[in-house]
Amino acid sequence: MRGRNGTVLLAVLLVALAGTAAWSDAGAVRVFIGRFSQNDLHGWRPKRFAGVTHYSLVNDHGQRVLRAVSHASASGLYRQVHIDLARTPYLHWSWKVGNVLAHADERTRRGDDYPARVYVVFSGGLFFWRTRAIDYVWSSDQPVGSVWPNAFTDHVRMVAVESGAAKLGRWVNERRDVRADYRRLFGAEPGDVDAVAIMTDTDNTGLAATAWYGDIWFSDE
Repeated sequence: MRGRNGTVLLAVLLVALAGTAAWSDAGAVRVFIGRFSQNDLHGWRPKRFAGVTHYSLVNDHGQRVLRAVSHASASGLYRQVHIDLARTPYLHWSWKVGNVLAHADERTRRGDDYPARVYVVFSGGLFFWRTRAIDYVWSSDQPVGSVWPNAFTDHVRMVAVESGAAKLGRWVNERRDVRADYRRLFGAEPGDVDAVAIMTDTDNTGLAATAWYGDIWFSDE
């Protein structure tokens, strides 16, 4: 994703807050961000940077999911939220990718593309220049567990949650302790989460990618 667009994305995601649905079962709390399985895109807004990545709700083996198709493009979907990580620090999602991006050095600006990524954005409050984000990615070339600064801005940390082609075409469930990740990555206590975004982008490499996203939610366990 191009440098100035990375800065723009952080700004756009912090304009306002939108409500989310909470659900409790035997004491567990879920705050839903994306309920694609319910054919629901309520609250999700597009943001275009270079070309258009096409997002659509589709059926995948009897389950409703969100599909993303990128051809040398970079656009995402974001939802403004308000998540108190003291109450619900765990982020859950599922995803599947159809391919990875050959010869993409993701630590460089020319290779800053991903078949799938999930952003978690934190506001700096009145100090907008302190806005930070964690970018959980399905990496094409970095090992799982790798962490590195975004090629364009020091305010974003990249985390390779999945990597390579070993799991292509398979649904993978993810769970991250976002509060712990923030402490480790930025050496500070996080504020509230103000936005979540998803993006499949291939504008810098000029390649193509297809990914699918399942439901996204925060929980207390």
